[in-house]
Amino acid sequence: MSESTTTSRSQALAQVLMAACLGVMAVSVFFNVVLRYGFGSGIAASEELSRLLFVWMVFIGATAAYPAGEHMAFTSFVASLRHHPKTIQGLTILIRSLVILSCVMLGRGAWQQVDVGFASNSVVLGYPNWLLPLPVLLSSLAIGLMALKELIENQPMDFDHGVDVE
Repeated sequence: MSESTTTSRSQALAQVLMAACLGVMAVSVFFNVVLRYGFGSGIAASEELSRLLFVWMVFIGATAAYPAGEHMAFTSFVASLRHHPKTIQGLTILIRSLVILSCVMLGRGAWQQVDVGFASNSVVLGYPNWLLPLPVLLSSLAIGLMALKELIENQPMDFDHGVDVE
């Protein structure tokens, strides 16, 4: 199986998971609002479920956006350096190193939160509290490993994101 097939399948899976999270959140909140304002009662678990799904959705999206090059880029700055390949190569190494460092720090903090969450459960739904910081840990691991692979393979950065520079 080629790398592009694997990437497209993982992108499709990420999109399906994010859509499922968003769909469940929307239905849950909608019914909670209708019940609360229409009948004076609500679904106590709706807020907790929405918060959990929102965190998962955000970090699934962040992880899926990295290999697609859809994170923030300073294209107007880099465009001025197009005629200086050594400078762009140095910036690429610096950027990827900073991404890896950020992922290490984020992953360390997320692991601490996961570790704390092993000892408690959520108040309403009763799910283990380690499920809330887990996507942060997984996302930092995935993005950090992708950046490390790109750094080791000395892959050039893709600064052409198909958007106009403003």
